[in-house]
Amino acid sequence: MESVAYVFPGQGAQYAGMGKELCEAYPEAKEIFESANKILKFDLAKLCFEGPAEELTNTSNSQVAILVHSIAALRVLESQAPDKFTPKFALGLSLGEYTALIASGCLSFEDGVKLVRKRGQFMQAASQKNPGKMACIIGMDMAELEKLVKGFGCEIANLNCPGQVVISGSSSSVELTASMAKEKGAKRVVMLEVSGAFHSSLMDPAKEKLEKEIGSVTFNAPRYPIISNVTAKPTQDPEEIKESLIKQVNSTTLFADSISYVLSQGIKEYLEIGPGTVLKGLLRRIDKSLIVRNFEKPTDFTLVGEA
Repeated sequence: MESVAYVFPGQGAQYAGMGKELCEAYPEAKEIFESANKILKFDLAKLCFEGPAEELTNTSNSQVAILVHSIAALRVLESQAPDKFTPKFALGLSLGEYTALIASGCLSFEDGVKLVRKRGQFMQAASQKNPGKMACIIGMDMAELEKLVKGFGCEIANLNCPGQVVISGSSSSVELTASMAKEKGAKRVVMLEVSGAFHSSLMDPAKEKLEKEIGSVTFNAPRYPIISNVTAKPTQDPEEIKESLIKQVNSTTLFADSISYVLSQGIKEYLEIGPGTVLKGLLRRIDKSLIVRNFEKPTDFTLVGEA
């Protein structure tokens, strides 16, 4: 068996048509989407398969859609190659941490789906109450960027990989920081198409609501360590995991540091399970020698059991 780390995508990986081919090809995937429809009491599968994209992109929908697609892909992988991979660690980018918890047995699928649906709704509501933006700053000295962030009153939301930092905050603070970053030598600045200032203090109302929900859900000890977004360290302690998920909503996510930790444990192969290839790009920027396999569509699974 190959020792690997499972990595699961976060918000932004959604697209109209996601999961459709997988469900047509594998009954395991179809079963997961049908189960999610029953849990949520609306046709998530139809929204994923057909769109419209605007509705799918809504935070209250996109988060649970990505989670369900990711678990569907995982179940197909488990059925097609049951003895091929041994996950030594699991982690995800923000939302993806919840998927990792379901994969590891820490959360039941039903509880995870319900919790992520509410998380998305809470974050959407916080975005409407405290409007804001996010921007990706690429190729800028970190010390200089930290000065700008502090000076204009926004916050660092994501440390994704070397040279790529996402900032978050009020629209004016992000726009000013982004504009000044260009003048200070940033190679590229990208305003992100998101509905709010995630992973910033503007998400405080969502954190408060989510804390109550998490407190009512049963968390088990995961079968393998989960790397926390907020500490970049492994844990199998349910209470630590709960605390991490609560803090994650309005704290910086440490994806680059999380991968660095897994690397330090000798893991060089990563399975990105779910929609898109965003994490593959980040992983390659962290270390070009990493082996990254994507599992999303039927063609990704065709030879996995034989390879």
